[in-house]
Formats: sequence, structure tokens, C-alpha cells
Amino acid sequence: MIAVDTSVLINLFRGRSNPAVERLRTLSREDVPFAIPDLCCMEILQGARDEREWQTLLQYLESQEVLSARHPLRTHIDAARIYFDCRRAGVTVRGPVDCLVAALVLEHDAILLHDDRDYEAIATVRPLRMICV
Repeated sequence: MIAVDTSVLINLFRGRSNPAVERLRTLSREDVPFAIPDLCCMEILQGARDEREWQTLLQYLESQEVLSARHPLRTHIDAARIYFDCRRAGVTVRGPVDCLVAALVLEHDAILLHDDRDYEAIATVRPLRMICV
């Protein structure tokens, strides 16, 4: 399973083109299944500029497969451990949200499509599989 991070979706919705967005477009054209981590759905919606955009984003998100934690407490503990281990290794992760997404992706043995340097940092302490673009 491929998990698509907020960093890719925001660029897609804003009409920007970069390697991660182009990879997502290719996945869509080729009908390769992908899922959006549930936390990313929240991040996308909270960035809506107005009601019209909110409804458009919500309609898109409701049509997609969503990746959710099988055991929420365990996933949150794993995310905290990722953050802790990164900090102890001298690796900077700018916030806990990316750690939670990484924990969710690891839990589902998924491959992450992203455009966010924090995941590269996390991958130095966890076996996070990513699509290289």
C-alpha cells in the first residue's frame, strides 16, 4: 500500500508541480491503489480557505481510501518513541504530526509518498519505506 502525505496533497490541490505530485498523478492514471493517513485528512481540511474549498476538499477526501490506526494508543506510543529516538540521535523532527504519520505508515507496512524532509530524518532511526522522487 502507498500512503500519500499531506505535503504531496497540498501541492496537488494548489496546482503545483514537483516530482512527488507527478508521481501521485501517475499512480492515479495507472489506477495504483493508495491511501491517505487519517491525520493528513485533518491537515488538509484545516487549511481550507473558505466553505467552498472545505466542501471540495471534503468531497475528495471522502472518496479516497483512508489509513487509520489499528490500535490507536499503540500507534501514538510508537509515534512518541519515534520522536524520542530521533531527538536522542540528534535528528531534528519539526513536529509530532510527522512522527504519527510515520508510525501509521510503519504499522500498515506501507510505502510513503511525501515531500517533507522530516520523513528523511525519521528514516535514519526507523525503517520507513519511501518512494524516492
